[in-house]
Order: sequence, then structure tokens, then C-alpha cells
Amino acid sequence: MKLPENNIFLDIYGQQSEHVGESICGDVFLTRRVKEEGRTIVVLSDGMGSGIKANVLASLTASMAVNFTLEHREVLKTAEIIMDTLPVCSVRKISYCTFTIVDIEDDGYTTIVEFDNPPCIVLRGEEIFDPGWETIKMESEKHLGKRIKTCSFRAEKEDRIIFCTDGVIQSGMGSLAFPFGWGYSSMLEFVVKTVKNNPFTASAKLARKVVGMANLHDENKPKDDTSCGVIYFREPRKLLLVSGPPFDERKDLDFALKVQRFSGKKIIAGGSTAEIVARELALKFDAGMEQTDPELPPASYVEGINLVTEGILTLGKVVKILDNLQKNTKLGQGPADQIVRFFLESDKIHVINGTRINIAHQDPNLPVELEIRRSVIKRIIKLLEEKFLKEVTVEYI
Repeated sequence: MKLPENNIFLDIYGQQSEHVGESICGDVFLTRRVKEEGRTIVVLSDGMGSGIKANVLASLTASMAVNFTLEHREVLKTAEIIMDTLPVCSVRKISYCTFTIVDIEDDGYTTIVEFDNPPCIVLRGEEIFDPGWETIKMESEKHLGKRIKTCSFRAEKEDRIIFCTDGVIQSGMGSLAFPFGWGYSSMLEFVVKTVKNNPFTASAKLARKVVGMANLHDENKPKDDTSCGVIYFREPRKLLLVSGPPFDERKDLDFALKVQRFSGKKIIAGGSTAEIVARELALKFDAGMEQTDPELPPASYVEGINLVTEGILTLGKVVKILDNLQKNTKLGQGPADQIVRFFLESDKIHVINGTRINIAHQDPNLPVELEIRRSVIKRIIKLLEEKFLKEVTVEYI
């Protein structure tokens, strides 16, 4: 999601692994984009224990944290309400769930609130940045002595916020290598070194590296729920998806020039569309012969275009892949898989949807899946925006 005021994109990712023997993670990573207010809220909560019970605690905490933050509630009051609302553990006689809240406004103004999670790491470029932390002591009788840490700062391009649950820093505890656990200092050193080795590493890669290293310390049998969230303020990666010729044939040249002038990666979905672009710009065009997906025609080649595929069938399969895609899903090499891969690697996606009707797609004898292009594009846009938090614009021509 892009911050329009300063052309910064928020690359947000949360990686998790559950306690060995459990089927669900007791940590919850939640992201909410509020377009109306120009805000993005990210929460990581850690419920006491592990499994379903911990997940319920963490889910309740994360939901309340998001809602109270949306309402601009006072930090101290938010924490007290959360702790008062959580059910009490029958064994320890306490209600307990840690949390980290990151509230980012579109102008880059960022507020972080922490309660009992390991301290956030804030990087400015490759260096550790101190945003000026403040400690608030809880004074109510029920929560006397508990502390909340908070800070506010104006984020800049190439800033990062890295936050995790204690499963990360306690990983390896009891082992010869880490008798007292990996530790915050060692984790911090690992994060800084990783960023210095690859200054433009994506949030997903960094979060996976942190959780992967923690799991390695426990011989891939985590002794606690393990989560790491990363927010990376960076230049948006742009992608153009073109599908369908323009309604008016006299606009073919303008249409092709619009494709040529786009600054970013480019995909054309549709053979006739690709032929128009190649013809109008005198570009080399080759029909594809290598079939990498038995369900789809092979990808073609147009000079200067990153990917050229067949149209409606391929886009229909893109919808299915996006709809079913999970964090552990492995993409294939077919044309639809390649489009999805481009989507996932991009932040700001512009769609040019030509409105010239292809008579073949109106044949009632064709399969039901052959929906008209506009409907398929709308489904793709909805999935990219809601499920994958991409910024998508669409232009009908």
C-alpha cells in the first residue's frame, strides 16, 4: 500500500510458525488499511500458552487493538481495556497477551505501542534508528507496575520496523549453542547484518529469514509460537497489466504508445492485444511454442514486454490462483503462475482494460468460465486490493 503524500510504499509482511505439535499459531498478525482516514494499522499479538487457546486470546487482543487504535483511544486506556477484557487463565489466574501496535499515517507519521513483546527494531537505511521511546507506567490497582512503551516519528524512505514475539528471542533455549536462548542482541545483530548484505531485501524475505533462523535453533521443532513482522518504507515497484484492444481502432497507436511509455514491468494478456502493440510500435513478435501449463496456451514474446500471454483463459486461471493462494503455496511456471508472481513482486499495479468485444467470447457454446474480460479484471483487482494489499488503478480504453 502506497503513502500518496511522499510516494512511499508500505511493504508489510508477517511470518509465523506454530509451537511443535500444534496445528494453529498462538500469535496473530493483523493488518488493516483505512482508506478514509489515510492510515494503516498493523498489530502483532502473542496469547499466553500455545495452540487454539493462545490463538483466541491473541485474536481478541489484535481485534481490540485495531479497533481502539482506529478510534484514537489513549494508549493507556487501550491497554487497560484489552487486559480487563481477556479471560483469566484457570491455572495462572491472570489474563495475559502481549502486543505491538504500529499506526502509520499516509504522510509517514508513525506511532508504535508495545506491551511486553520484545522491543521493536527501527532501521533508517542500514543503521539502527532511535525514534525516542517513552515508557508509560500503569497506575490502576489491577495492573500496577506494568509498563507500556511508545514512540512517534516521521518515517522516511528506506526505513524499516521489525517486531517479533518472544518465540524468536527465546529460540534455542537449553541448547549448547544458546543455553539462554538466541537473545535480543543476537537477533538484532542478525537483522542488521542481513539488511547490510542486501539493502533492498523485501519484508517477506527478511521476516522469513528471522523466523527460519529461530526455527533452526530449535531444530525445526519450535518450542514456542514464533512470529516476525516487518514494515519496509520503500519506493513502489510498478507493474502494468494490459488486456484487450481499445474500443476504437483509431486509438491503436495511442494505446500502444501508452504501453511503451509506462515506467515499470509490463504484461500483455491477449494475443490480439499483443499483436496491436507489436504492429503499431514495429516490435518483434514471436508466438510461443513451449507449453508450461497443459490448461493454457504458451506464453509469447514481444520486444520490450516482460510477459505476453493468452487473454481470458489465462486471466481466469489467475483469479483461481489468487483466490486460493496461501503463504506456503508454490507457484508453477505456467503463464497464469507467472502473472501472479509478477503481481506479488509489485506494489503499484495499473490495469489498462481494452473494451473492444472479442466475438469469440460471446459464443454460448464456450465454457461458463469464459467470463467477459471486464468481469475477470474486476475480480483480479478486488483480490489484489483486499487480500494482497496492493494499490491498483484501472483504466478503460
